[in-house]
Amino acid sequence: MDSKIIISGSPHVHTNESVKKMMYKVIYALIPALLISFYVFGLSALILTVIAIASCMIFEYLIQKYLMKIPTTINDGSAALTGLLLAFNLPAGLPVWMIITGSLVAIGIAKLSFGGLGSNIFNPALVGRVFLLISFPVQMTNWPKVFENRLSIADAVSGATPLGYMKEALRDGNITIDEIMNKLPSYYDMLLGFIGGSIGEISVIALVLGGIYLLWKKVITWHIPVSMILSIVIFSTIMWSIDPLHYANPGFHLMTGGIMLGAFFMATDLVTSPMDNKGKLIFGAGIGLITMLIRYWGAYPEGVSFAILIMNAFVPLIDKLLKPKRFGA
Repeated sequence: MDSKIIISGSPHVHTNESVKKMMYKVIYALIPALLISFYVFGLSALILTVIAIASCMIFEYLIQKYLMKIPTTINDGSAALTGLLLAFNLPAGLPVWMIITGSLVAIGIAKLSFGGLGSNIFNPALVGRVFLLISFPVQMTNWPKVFENRLSIADAVSGATPLGYMKEALRDGNITIDEIMNKLPSYYDMLLGFIGGSIGEISVIALVLGGIYLLWKKVITWHIPVSMILSIVIFSTIMWSIDPLHYANPGFHLMTGGIMLGAFFMATDLVTSPMDNKGKLIFGAGIGLITMLIRYWGAYPEGVSFAILIMNAFVPLIDKLLKPKRFGA
């Protein structure tokens, strides 16, 4: 027989959906959080997003056409989504050349060096973000204050994120959680997104609405978000119960940092997450556990990005141990 069966890279999804349709559904789900970021940070957030998306698409086209010499795939939406997610993990007002550098790392190193969509081991947007954070920690932790200089990209007033402020205050000692909370934005502001942070992680309600949309459209399943959030709640509840004067309650942890963005949009990446539902539960729980370990005892106030990348490395092992049945078996 001359015919051959060609097996492509993951994701392998039994559905009529195409990769392009799924990518754009994720982009649609991110629109509410994107609009909140424009409202809170203004022009700098808009410019950041446009540059990240455009540079990711341009790098994918140039590398595939002139270096890899393969058909280009910028029309499938994956490069645009990588750019959008990278922007969501960056502070407003970041220098343009750093945004472009992050895009090159995300597309050129984290995605295309492994062979492209379906072959990459790590989430490309998070690789770009972590590279920038390690290489340029000062600029990557310069958080513009909300509603300041929304029509300008220069001379933005900077401030600490709730997580960063709490980390520094507890490190100095002689202060309790209640005293810290009195100096932080209200839970109402945290829920809506009127706090400092990366442009796409600030609004809990917008991200949850986007996550519900993805669940409704069956782009993702509940296993990773629920197991990740549940492990964070359990761990933070234990620590809060042991010492409520020096450990924040679970609600604070859920509404600050990148937990909701990570749970619904980063950890659920079909390529870099386990295939089996049991594996997804382990994967999500591991991310939640590592996140809290970094938040409590790590050098950084936030740990979601590192936790997801660490668990990405364990996905082949998880898939091997919890290998789903072969089709037709």
